[in-house]
Amino acid sequence: MAIGSALSVGLIGLKPFLIQIQTFISPGLPHFAIVGLPDASLSEARERVKSACQASGFRWPETRVTVNLSPASMPKRGSSHDLAIAASVLSAAGTIPHDCLAQTIVLGEVNLDGTVLPINGLLPIMLHARDRGLRRVIIPQANADEASLISDVEAVSVRHVGELIELMGGNARYQLSDVVSSMLDDDTAQHAEFASPGDMSEVVGQEHTKWALQVAAAGGHHLIMTGPPGSGKTMLASRMPSIMCPLTPSEQLEVASIRSLCGTLPNYGITDTPPFEAPHHTASTAALVGGGSGVARPGAITRAHHGVLFMDEAPEFSVRSLQTLREPLESGYVAVSRSKGTAYYPALFQLIMAANPCPCGFAYGTGERCVCKERERVRYFARLSGPILDRIDIQVEVPPVERIAPDRSQSPRSSEQMRQAVMNARAVARHRFRDQGWSCNAQVSGAWLRSYTSRQALELANRALESQKLSLRGTDRAMRLAWTLADLAGKTSPGRDEMAQGIMLRTRLT
Repeated sequence: MAIGSALSVGLIGLKPFLIQIQTFISPGLPHFAIVGLPDASLSEARERVKSACQASGFRWPETRVTVNLSPASMPKRGSSHDLAIAASVLSAAGTIPHDCLAQTIVLGEVNLDGTVLPINGLLPIMLHARDRGLRRVIIPQANADEASLISDVEAVSVRHVGELIELMGGNARYQLSDVVSSMLDDDTAQHAEFASPGDMSEVVGQEHTKWALQVAAAGGHHLIMTGPPGSGKTMLASRMPSIMCPLTPSEQLEVASIRSLCGTLPNYGITDTPPFEAPHHTASTAALVGGGSGVARPGAITRAHHGVLFMDEAPEFSVRSLQTLREPLESGYVAVSRSKGTAYYPALFQLIMAANPCPCGFAYGTGERCVCKERERVRYFARLSGPILDRIDIQVEVPPVERIAPDRSQSPRSSEQMRQAVMNARAVARHRFRDQGWSCNAQVSGAWLRSYTSRQALELANRALESQKLSLRGTDRAMRLAWTLADLAGKTSPGRDEMAQGIMLRTRLT
């Protein structure tokens, strides 16, 4: 009888947990069992692991082999534990010395010929290994670039189970040249390159909307644009990341971890450009918030974490999909419950919505070209319920472009110029809230606003509240906008002008 052990890591959402894999080889009829709440793909590892070990020259025991995944109370999913199971079996058989796997995490899917295939979610696992003080991780060769992003954890990459045996001091008998052809080619990996967001100077006209977007970026405010087709709403929204503050190193790792879990980490790894997600209006609720059978995968709102979630043709989204935004807009995370557990994903994003003024899109100006009936217009915007619009700070109308010839008297502002102003305003806000833990004006509590906003500005806010022009939540959001406008203007606090502008930005659609 012999016992071998190896370490692996599982994921529930983005939260890793350590798995101890023990193999017990005992007398009895030949049988290979995996226990400890494995899912279907992990149960199928029996055939993959057995074949891969044999392809490496290992003679499989003609006895009973039992593999236990601990903690047994937590479900284990996926094929990323294949290599660790193989290492545990090889350790139990004496092919790999027991002490060689101590304090070492082993990750990778194995093919029948022993090839080690890449896995998703390596980056959050590497961060977990660093936090737990585990300094070595054995990974697939195809994940080597991703692993190199974490410098203080030793990542040892292998292409074949035989390489793992040789690495650990065992004797493997295999020909790597025989299996190289079956390796996944880099070109087949699912990489999602971050396209350049473009520059604001490329947008013709729409200076007022550009200003509103700059205010949104400076304060972290949500925004909705309404205007006819072709007015530039989508073009403006797609350039929002170009004027936002670059991601901090910790934010970059969070975004990269989400991409790693989705299997869409770019070839160049980490970027400081905020992510941009634009789901189609036919997207299901699960596609937005996350879902899947058995295990919940990240949705669009999680992939937009620390970036922009752009919902074009917002009234065309289903009512259910729109209502699911309410919780993450307030809390900054989303809980996705499935039969096998609940996964929590971060969802701290800026929401940018775009909508036509009516189903046909031409109910602007005099509305002469509009063919919609009044009840159709009402029903069209009814999907954007009051609670949703109440959570959107800025509501701006985008007029049609009336001339394409540039105004040569002044050059349009570039994204870099706008970003610099945004960064300066954010720096002022961070300094002001250094003791409260807030990073932007959109996060400020109503109690703080009512305590520190000037009396003149509060008088305007009270008038808007008394006239029912704004709700109490809307009044707080208008005050947050006023503080952002003051930061952009270089003022220490908002006055009547900033408060009036904040109310104006809140009441265009109400």
